[in-house]
Amino acid sequence: MSSESVGGILGAIVAAVVLAAAVVFGPIGQYGKPPRPAKVEPAPAAAPSAPAAPAPRGPIIREVPNQ
Repeated sequence: MSSESVGGILGAIVAAVVLAAAVVFGPIGQYGKPPRPAKVEPAPAAAPSAPAAPAPRGPIIREVPNQ
């Protein structure tokens, strides 16, 4: 075998290993990973906390006078 064919075979093996590693370790960065949980800071003990207002439950329908 010539050195060119040996280099081609070794190059194909290296490319297959790199491709397999890319599939195993997945995308790089935040894309494709679950989002990080947001940090929740505890409220100071001296300040009393007010109850939160309930979330809106749908569209607000108001009567419109006919003219």
